[in-house]
Amino acid sequence: VQLQASGGGLVQPGGSLTLSCIGSGFGFNYYIIGWFRQVPGKGLEGVSLIDANGGSADYADSVKGRFTIPRDNAKSTVYLQMNSLSPDDTAVYCCAGGLVAVLTEVSSFDRWGHGTQVTVSS
Repeated sequence: VQLQASGGGLVQPGGSLTLSCIGSGFGFNYYIIGWFRQVPGKGLEGVSLIDANGGSADYADSVKGRFTIPRDNAKSTVYLQMNSLSPDDTAVYCCAGGLVAVLTEVSSFDRWGHGTQVTVSS
């Protein structure tokens, strides 16, 4: 597995959760890393991405102001810090990498990991 997402779980509405995406076996530090989510019956939604050096990030409108995407290349890890969670954020979250990638183009990512379930419920 080249990318491994972890940190999902059950959280109450209004709560916070941090996901981790650890890369191995490829030049992680050169890759743009994105977070995506999917609910049953719907396609992948790009949530956020960060460039290779951690200097520039992009967010879906649905998460702006609530999610951040810090990166630690020394640990080959990208995080997704999620605050003010709502039931609409319930999904399987996965991370992906691409050398030249944009959040709205799923096909621009060529390294994918397994997902982690996030459930927001009281």
